Amino acid sequence: MSDPINIGSVDDIPPGEARVLDGDDNSTGVDISVFHAEDGSFYALDDECTHEEASLADGFIEDSQVECPLHAAAFCLKTGKALCLPATENARTHRVEVRDGELYLYPGEPATTQA
Repeated sequence: MSDPINIGSVDDIPPGEARVLDGDDNSTGVDISVFHAEDGSFYALDDECTHEEASLADGFIEDSQVECPLHAAAFCLKTGKALCLPATENARTHRVEVRDGELYLYPGEPATTQA
């Protein structure tokens, strides 16, 4: 398990948007995107699409999915599961917790199903 990183207020990421945390700053060496789903939930995935090099944070967020901006591969924000071609490999998830209006990321710790 990793130590949590306080990444700021829940208000720092508007619904339907994402924020990228640099791999050098999150201790994994891989950029991580933190997504604010339209239902108010927060999720984190490795930022790079598993199909081809593209930032998932630049993708289209709808419900609990993100669509890659390059070739429209879609991933479940809750599980990281690749939902359609051209992606066939799942994205790695990271645990996100909300405490007192602040977001905490647990880099490298897989997310459990979050409501």
